[in-house]
Amino acid sequence: MRLKSELYKKEQEEICDKIISILELDENNSFILRNLDNDTKKQQDILDLIPDIRKYFSFSTIIGASEPKKTKRPYMSIIRQICKIKYDVIPKNYMMRISKDKEVKTMKYLFYKKL
Repeated sequence: MRLKSELYKKEQEEICDKIISILELDENNSFILRNLDNDTKKQQDILDLIPDIRKYFSFSTIIGASEPKKTKRPYMSIIRQICKIKYDVIPKNYMMRISKDKEVKTMKYLFYKKL
């Protein structure tokens, strides 16, 4: 029996591209977690891909697709696991200024295309 990664390589790359377009990465090929946490439309757009993810991926390691109710951020699980087929996803601590005298600690995710 052939693996889904062999059978559906094209479909998997298309889903990865959809996720990248939903995220609207900045000029540094990155996004800030706090911004995504506050954007429910992007979250829902990613979660709407779950039926396709279940069809084209072995989703046992993608907790956001297999059991989305059991995780705090199922969309992050999906992003990290799906995008790693084409990108190295690097998390970095990030301080975000939200007002003149208040900063919030969050994460910034950088996407480096694999060669």
